[in-house]
Amino acid sequence: MEAEDCRTCACREQGQALSDAEVVRRVRDGETVLFEILMRRYNQRLYRVARTILRDDGEAEDVMQQAYVNAYVHLHQFAGRASFSTWLTKIAVYEALARAQRRGATESRAVESGEDTMANIHASTPTPEHQAFATELKSLLESAIDGLPERHRLVFTLREIEGLSTAETAECLGISEENVKTRLHRARTLLRDDLFARTGAATSGAFQFHLSRCNRVVTGVLEKINAAGAGRRVDAAI
Repeated sequence: MEAEDCRTCACREQGQALSDAEVVRRVRDGETVLFEILMRRYNQRLYRVARTILRDDGEAEDVMQQAYVNAYVHLHQFAGRASFSTWLTKIAVYEALARAQRRGATESRAVESGEDTMANIHASTPTPEHQAFATELKSLLESAIDGLPERHRLVFTLREIEGLSTAETAECLGISEENVKTRLHRARTLLRDDLFARTGAATSGAFQFHLSRCNRVVTGVLEKINAAGAGRRVDAAI
């Protein structure tokens, strides 16, 4: 067992230097342990996307796990027309939106109803995790982002926090690039220029996905894959 663990660790370390396309190819060819590389590579992004839609840490983790299982099961359908990261992000977005619909969490039509005001932005209460961030500005920014209408919140997260391009964001959300630009502009307006300017340098630090969560999600995904019989050759390399 110890020798097997060593081989697994060595395989994982080797995979770190591989491109997404190469990892996907090798997972398809039977090196399923390398799927962990993809999970750890994109845990932060998927967490931010899922939490942006659901505004709940626990549900975001559940969505991440299901998105990874879905991606693993349908990995043969990945055609490479878009990047793997975009394909994976789309899966997470759809899974999070479906969960939001199932729990009946519908977003208020703020823009259409005329209630799209700063009152919405400041309505959310910072969580204990927010208070644990290094600076008060990060906490303020997270609270403000949580208060945005979903369509603007999601575009802002992908563009400004995750750093995706306009084209990548449009592909992930299934909307036009012009819609991305419009929603991003509206999000910035709602956050107010002074708030955005004061926190812009700290934006990339918002909604951090810490190591303990990373390990928990990876373990959960591998357990689900094995339990479903889809990953008989997948080893829990943790």
